Amino acid sequence: MQQTSKRSKPRLTRAQIFDMSFGFFGIQFGFALQTGNASRILQTFGADVEHLSLFWLVAPLSGMLIQPIIGYFSDKTWTRLGRRRPFFLGGALVAAAALALMPNASVLTLLIPPLLIGAGMLMIMDVAFNVSMEPFRALVADNLPKEQHGYGYAVQTFLIGAGAIIGSFLPYVLSEYLGVSKVAEQGHVPDNVIWSFYAGAIVLVLSLLWTVITTKEYSAEELRSFDEHADDEEQHAHSFGSIFKDFKNMPTAMKQLGLVQFFSWFALFSMWVFTTPAIAQHIYHLPASDTSSAAYADAGNLTGVLFGVYNLVATIFALILPKLYQAIGKKKTHMLALGVSGIGLISILFIQDPNLLYIPMIAVGIAWASILATPYSILSGVVPAKKMGLYMGLFNFFITLPQLVNGVLGTVLVKHVFQHQAVYCLTMAGVFMLLAAASTMTVKAD
Repeated sequence: MQQTSKRSKPRLTRAQIFDMSFGFFGIQFGFALQTGNASRILQTFGADVEHLSLFWLVAPLSGMLIQPIIGYFSDKTWTRLGRRRPFFLGGALVAAAALALMPNASVLTLLIPPLLIGAGMLMIMDVAFNVSMEPFRALVADNLPKEQHGYGYAVQTFLIGAGAIIGSFLPYVLSEYLGVSKVAEQGHVPDNVIWSFYAGAIVLVLSLLWTVITTKEYSAEELRSFDEHADDEEQHAHSFGSIFKDFKNMPTAMKQLGLVQFFSWFALFSMWVFTTPAIAQHIYHLPASDTSSAAYADAGNLTGVLFGVYNLVATIFALILPKLYQAIGKKKTHMLALGVSGIGLISILFIQDPNLLYIPMIAVGIAWASILATPYSILSGVVPAKKMGLYMGLFNFFITLPQLVNGVLGTVLVKHVFQHQAVYCLTMAGVFMLLAAASTMTVKAD
């Protein structure tokens, strides 16, 4: 049989890479609203602080189940709309609907308690975000030559940070500068949060449409013509059941990265879930039962601002990452970023002035930029190109498992070990970031 000559993928311009990843701006806009306000909303609807981590379990559970499946089928799907685009567009539409409905759960209570409705919307939102996120990771590897992978993931991180900045700050801006109410009756979500979620839904849909309209995907024939892709017979020789075999036989570097991911995402889960109650108790000295006072609203708004700060830092630091990769390597870059974040999170325990909380958030932002880019940049160089979507989905296992473990342990720790003091969950997060930094040097790739 005559061999077809192979060629390299053409390099894309910066504008093309930006357009290709712009949908991540909207995804992270909505995701930032969720991470910054979901605990606040659930507490408003009646959730106790020690039970918050259980409600948040829907996020890693949906990711663990959805992303490998979406990765597998997006590898195999070829439509007129493309290979990855049908998945992240469909996920965006569902996520937008959940964003609009979640803060309004209190008005949908004729048959179901608002807490269950809010938790249900959180679950739907997480499933939809996972459907949208995974194909975006694979799209970078699909469309870019290997020498542009690092830059492509850095641009994604920049847009993730930009979307998260606006999503995190928006409730605070609406209440403090535009006069939208930040307090509401017991059991109801304040207007500034509700309108922020509406804005998130609109931005999410529009940004995904921008990527769908402006970005071209290669056809199956074009992908097979590139030198990094296998022949057609090999491309289609894998059944759905091979997911489990591929997970077992994943590259060694992927397993080593998995340990790093476990520690770092265990830490992130604690931070997202417990920052609002930690600030309310540790900084504003409120009892754990207070979820409706003006001071609690201030704590919730401050959490949004702090999350906006770490995303702003991540956005800026993402632009520096490619130069750091060249100067000291990807592993050392990631290790230093995680180590700085660990020290920052531990320092919160010794802070009483809310203005000083911005310092540890700067450290978190440095780590967040690297977490969103560096592991994927390393991974894209060690997994088979024909299974990029599948392996990106399987890699999500190392993100979801630590969150599941944390969610189960969090309830016990907050209630019985930390005596309802959520700030110690942030201290624990710092310790796990330091463990993530130490484990980075075991990775046998760069």
